[in-house]
Amino acid sequence: MKIAVVGTGAMGSTYAGLLSAAGHEVWAIDTWVEHIDAINRDGLRVEGASGDRVARLSASTSTGDPGVCDLVIIATKADGVTAAARSIDPLLGPESVVLTIQNGLGSAERIVEAIGPERVLVGIAGGFGASIRTPGHAHHTGWETVRIGELAGAVSPRLRAVVDVWRNAGFPAEVAENVHRMIWEKFICNVGFSGICTLTGLKMGEVTDNPDAWEVGAGCAREAWEVARALEVGVRFDDPVAHVREYGRAIAEARPSMALDHLAGKRSEVDVLNGAVPVQARKVGLRAPYNEVVSALVRQRETQFAT
Repeated sequence: MKIAVVGTGAMGSTYAGLLSAAGHEVWAIDTWVEHIDAINRDGLRVEGASGDRVARLSASTSTGDPGVCDLVIIATKADGVTAAARSIDPLLGPESVVLTIQNGLGSAERIVEAIGPERVLVGIAGGFGASIRTPGHAHHTGWETVRIGELAGAVSPRLRAVVDVWRNAGFPAEVAENVHRMIWEKFICNVGFSGICTLTGLKMGEVTDNPDAWEVGAGCAREAWEVARALEVGVRFDDPVAHVREYGRAIAEARPSMALDHLAGKRSEVDVLNGAVPVQARKVGLRAPYNEVVSALVRQRETQFAT
């Protein structure tokens, strides 16, 4: 299969490297020139829970270079989704499928606005923590599940084919029949750790082991779960605190992407993570004070960052 990964930060690079190592023709597309140059020169090294390998693949800063692809994976951060979706027309043929994998809420809707709903799949990567060590070198902690579903909800032959591609590349991949529920279940876990890890500098396992930090993280997760319940999402766990604690302890050494952004002096995706909980809560007549405070503090810290 010919695959383009648009947005090859830590997670996108992990996807691109493992899919290429499995024998697919993969193009890495990113605006980070040093990273693209390193991939073209030395290959893309991916190490971590999946092992250690160097994949040889093509890389470019332009979506105009690869030509039509069978699968286009949008792996940018949430604030880059709209621009990415608007840029991918040269990659799309009549049978091309677009898979979006982001944290938080709202990314699929922004892609639909740009290209329509017909070809969109939605993915959630659970139990991964990833970082870029140097240009051309990605590291990932955790190796759990990639869940992929049709935006429209049906289980289609093309969905099963895409899931098989991921499985054959070594990813623990599953078909998701309910995309909306899948997004919220990951979202609840994300907000339990993203804000508090960012503000404290603790890793995920350290948060669960620290009573004061965990009180805040658990409060954030509980508020998101209460909103999901009010929206009748149908999440599959009744105790959000226990569920999210277990999730964090499974990747205890990981740091959420929001925390990694702050360590790099970059603004984060707070508005689609902790900052999204109060927005959704107001729609159903609820408040989310833990998430309100956490997101306000994250935004305040970001006033000192240039980007």
